[in-house]
Amino acid sequence: MKSEKVRNLTDVELRHQEHDLADQLFKLKFQLNMGQTESLKKIRGLRKDIARVKTIMRQQELGSRKTEKK
Repeated sequence: MKSEKVRNLTDVELRHQEHDLADQLFKLKFQLNMGQTESLKKIRGLRKDIARVKTIMRQQELGSRKTEKK
């Protein structure tokens, strides 16, 4: 997922996207522990996507705080 795409999402969509990615990551980790899959590359990608979404959420939060102080 590209950061440009994530930046265009609303707060609600970002939270929903984060929840969906976390669910996918949980399922993949569970499959990995059960020996059903070996998709480490996909797990790494999901972790990066979650971090990207959280970073953009935090940037938007800090940006809104700056506008409230002025």
